[in-house]
Amino acid sequence: MTLEAEAAAGDPGAPGGCPGTDTTRYLPVADHGLIGDLRSAALVGTNGTIDWYCCTRFDAPSVFASILDADRGGSFELAADLPARTKQFYFPDTNVLITRFFAEDGVGEIQDFMPVVDDSREADRHRLIRRVVCVRGSLPFRARVAPRFDYGTQPHTVQALGGQAIFESPTLTLALTSTVPLEITGPDVWSLFKLHEGESAVFALDRVGEDVAPRFCPLTEAEHQFNATVGYWRRWVSRSRYRGRWREMVHRSALTLKLLTYAPTGAIIAAPTTSLPEQIGGERNWDYRFVWIRDAAFCVYAMLRLGFTDEAEAFMGYLSEHVRDDPSVAIGPTGPLQIMYGIDGRHELPERELSHLEGYRGSAPVRIGNDAVNQLQLDIYGALIDSLYLYDKWGRPISSAHWDRICELVEWVCEHWDQPDEGVWETRGGRKAFLYSRLMCWVAIERAMRLAQHRGLPADQVRWGQARDAIYRRIMSRGWSEKRHAFVQYEGGDVLDASVLMMPLAKFISPIDPKWLATLDALGEDLVSDSLVYRYDPQASPDGLRGEEGTFSICSFWYVEALTRAGRLDEARLAFEKMLTYANHLGLYAEEIGHTGEQRGNFPQAFTHLSLISAAFNLDRALG
Repeated sequence: MTLEAEAAAGDPGAPGGCPGTDTTRYLPVADHGLIGDLRSAALVGTNGTIDWYCCTRFDAPSVFASILDADRGGSFELAADLPARTKQFYFPDTNVLITRFFAEDGVGEIQDFMPVVDDSREADRHRLIRRVVCVRGSLPFRARVAPRFDYGTQPHTVQALGGQAIFESPTLTLALTSTVPLEITGPDVWSLFKLHEGESAVFALDRVGEDVAPRFCPLTEAEHQFNATVGYWRRWVSRSRYRGRWREMVHRSALTLKLLTYAPTGAIIAAPTTSLPEQIGGERNWDYRFVWIRDAAFCVYAMLRLGFTDEAEAFMGYLSEHVRDDPSVAIGPTGPLQIMYGIDGRHELPERELSHLEGYRGSAPVRIGNDAVNQLQLDIYGALIDSLYLYDKWGRPISSAHWDRICELVEWVCEHWDQPDEGVWETRGGRKAFLYSRLMCWVAIERAMRLAQHRGLPADQVRWGQARDAIYRRIMSRGWSEKRHAFVQYEGGDVLDASVLMMPLAKFISPIDPKWLATLDALGEDLVSDSLVYRYDPQASPDGLRGEEGTFSICSFWYVEALTRAGRLDEARLAFEKMLTYANHLGLYAEEIGHTGEQRGNFPQAFTHLSLISAAFNLDRALG
């Protein structure tokens, strides 16, 4: 499907459509920045409102969720109390977010950040600091802090205690301190104040209770923590080895991926949000606050490319500590690995709908948990073993325990690679013999064989080689469509799928092989529009869900890389530069891009940013 065809079909969320006609209550998804402390994260709108925040960890119940329900979700509003233009940017080379307000009488800004602390008791505070500064003239400001605990289901009390406002729910207590007066009205706290040039005010929201006592955040402490947070992020990003043409975008993507890391375990989540829709009014609304083996493994590749070996090592630690079989439980129908886990390694992620929330612009259902955890997706074995191979090559040599685990996984792949599965796109329309799944099973075995040869490790090279070759022959014979003159989505079919762009990237086929070049041309004709790439056509290949979707941004960057490897550098560079124009004002991407260039789906999304890094790295190297 082309963009023009999607536009002609109409957007039910556009003005005049239903649902989602009221756009005044919801900012566009792209009009947000992300802050975090490597344990949880918050979305801050260009209007100064925090409308998504989960405390005390990424997958905890929300405290602010007005992005999913403007009335019942809760928010932390902070803005100039008069008409003002706003602009937003990140403090250079950091994840400190600045929102500026421009009015007739003055200019002010909000500096939003979450201090990054170590594993000490202070890490349990989960402090969120909002520092307001008047930089020119004078400006009045207003603040409204309206938490709604547990996705808006738990009541809470609020009381003034020693100059602080204490919000207490059955499961979580938060303390708000401020350098300006606070007023309690019902379940919320308000403040109206005016600042003159050079003056500032500070709001700090802390999780308190147990061994974390309430503590004020005076102006001097806010200044200290601001400088410490800036210093942390600048020291981290300075370790990057990338010095290419797109340094700013690559480093923003790296900083974003780091924000999606859960420091206590080394887990890397797919996105910090849930249920931001792939189509306004559609049902493609999923919870992405978990660890997809595939996504996290690709993140390790991107981090290693830039020289961030500590993050790769931390994820290896997560795998060793949390992603392992329970010896008392037999291997189930989904194999020795699940496709995803909780950030703490838990296996159960039951999916349920929150019917009391209307969803972003009326896009219900709002879901928490994810039933895709029970799907069979064979490609995860290739993604994981490839990341282990690269970690051994660019990071540190893998341990004997890691090698034993790899051997167990490869043996299982050798036995089960030819099963139908749900595939990389987690379709809910039944299992098929997806080409991408076969491809990544080939990767799993090939990389393990290469690692064994490089390190002289024990391996059943004959058996593994036979399985590897059988997969290759199957893909070349049954994955090729004479009718389409291209490699296709599943065996015996004629549907194109952008996931086959990984064939040359995974070194399965030469990037200039005639069959591959024919496939690249076919994809360009059917699935590409102005550099944007659709995953597949759900009308031609039903995926069990209603509605349309936008273009998939990781596929767009895969397309750039495939063009690069095919030697079509002018096309690749133009497509890459066009993709950069679809980022939001901060350089962030959601999962998909709609027909008018709007961000769709959970935001920001790791998959998109890691593929941007890979495309930039390889295009930069090819251009010389």
